Amino acid sequence: MALSSGDFLPCRWQAEVLAELDGLTALDQAPAVAGRLRQFLLAVAGRGMGGYNMTRLISACNDRLTIRIVDLTSQRHHLPDVAWCWLAMGSEGRYEQTLVSDQDNGLVFNAVDGREAEALRTLFLPFAAEANQRLADCGFKLCSGQVMAGNPAWCLSFDEWREQFIDWVRRPEPTALLNASIFFDLRPLVGQLELGERLQTILLGLTTDTPSFLHLMAGNALQAAVPLNFRGEIAAEEGDQLDLKKFGSRIFVDVARIFALASGARAVHTAGRLREAGPAAGLKAEGIAAAESAFSHVLRLRLDQQRAAAAAGVSDGHGLKLSALHEMDKAILREALKQARRLQQRLKLNYAL
Repeated sequence: MALSSGDFLPCRWQAEVLAELDGLTALDQAPAVAGRLRQFLLAVAGRGMGGYNMTRLISACNDRLTIRIVDLTSQRHHLPDVAWCWLAMGSEGRYEQTLVSDQDNGLVFNAVDGREAEALRTLFLPFAAEANQRLADCGFKLCSGQVMAGNPAWCLSFDEWREQFIDWVRRPEPTALLNASIFFDLRPLVGQLELGERLQTILLGLTTDTPSFLHLMAGNALQAAVPLNFRGEIAAEEGDQLDLKKFGSRIFVDVARIFALASGARAVHTAGRLREAGPAAGLKAEGIAAAESAFSHVLRLRLDQQRAAAAAGVSDGHGLKLSALHEMDKAILREALKQARRLQQRLKLNYAL
């Protein structure tokens, strides 16, 4: 029987959905389970939960589904007897998935040398590619940039990942800076988690020792201008539209990432990075709290926009119609964007930009 928002209190509904996720034993059942999960998340998102907490809930539920799919898919393949780990990246890695998410993932495995890595990659790729497709069948779009474990470029041995990180940090190019915004949010999700945790440790060691790379990352992050005019009013890009990802949440994400990579903070989600790394970057407690609240509000507006698109049966972009906001939301968004500008000003000061 299909579930509706009136059938259960959210906590009971959530327990039912999570039990169904954990009890998933057949891959062909996964799309239907994913559909019921999405129905639950859409309903809860409409009950007034804050943006930060809602994206954490979405990510936690999607983690449960992804873990089951990767586990079940691995059982269909004769995988080599070496340690491996499925890596979540991007918004999934940061626990900041919204109701519309594509895939950003990779695979790391142990290999003694380059020759063995090539041989093992040949064995892992069919499994990784099928897992990517199974996730796509459940509503997680294939990444347009091919940042997926089924791509040979991101199905690498531990040593190959380490060398890739070293190359990006020591010889930063535009592509390396773009990749940093995805891959440097990695989080181990399935398999031998210690492999992913070791990669995190290596990455933080590289970035804390290479301030010149962070300087370039800071300059790149500042290219996204806060959409406020000289009077402090919200300025739409064109007409009435404002991309709340590119000119809203991304600003908080980028600044928090740089602060974390500079200080060696292990937190991956934006709020945690601000709390752990903010003081070392020169932020006061009240400023950190204000930035967290502002970020949460921007996320809530993005979720509201996605819910409205789903209800209308249209594909969702990132453009928010400012005229659709009531005066209170517009006022809070204006203040949230001022917090984003303050974060960018701190970044400019720290890196003399």
